[in-house]
Amino acid sequence: MISQIEQLMYQLSDLFMAPVLCIIVLLFIYSLFASGQFFSQTLQRRAYYKSFLRLLSHDLGSNKQLTLKGYPLATLANEFPSISQDQLDVAALKELEGVRNVSRLAPMLGLIATMIPMGPALKSLADGNIQGISENLSIAFAAVIFGLVIASITFWIASVKKRWMVEELVALMPLINRKSAATITAIKEPMEQNNAAA
Repeated sequence: MISQIEQLMYQLSDLFMAPVLCIIVLLFIYSLFASGQFFSQTLQRRAYYKSFLRLLSHDLGSNKQLTLKGYPLATLANEFPSISQDQLDVAALKELEGVRNVSRLAPMLGLIATMIPMGPALKSLADGNIQGISENLSIAFAAVIFGLVIASITFWIASVKKRWMVEELVALMPLINRKSAATITAIKEPMEQNNAAA
């Protein structure tokens, strides 16, 4: 019974190889796309830095025509002035979600794609088939290298973008707090007037 389960697991692990390799290739393409997006956003942030400073010197929503390309949180806060800090935190997490997930997923998939060919490689070693060992190990090493390259690219992008999001949040907090205080005052004043009249 145990030997049948082992054989079934061995056969199933072989079936995972093709999908895992396909996903690694797709993640590599995604990492190149994310790199292009990152460099484009870097240029946009440099080009529209003065617009960002202009936003910080006024109330949120006072100039909705302001172009803030490369500043996703500032753009969101300017379009929706009543946005809360929690909503901006969620938007920042969403902005980082793709590269963060890929930076964690790629090494795991690389490891899976490394371990699957080890079974056939060891079997080839037992049979004295040197070519079989070479073929299986070349796939294993290529998969783990691709996984680590993908993780390195996306981890670096995620780290820099995380700093950008934190910088935007810190810069926007005084404007959001000012807006919240103004809203609370606008609600309190009529209530106090009603209480005084009563």
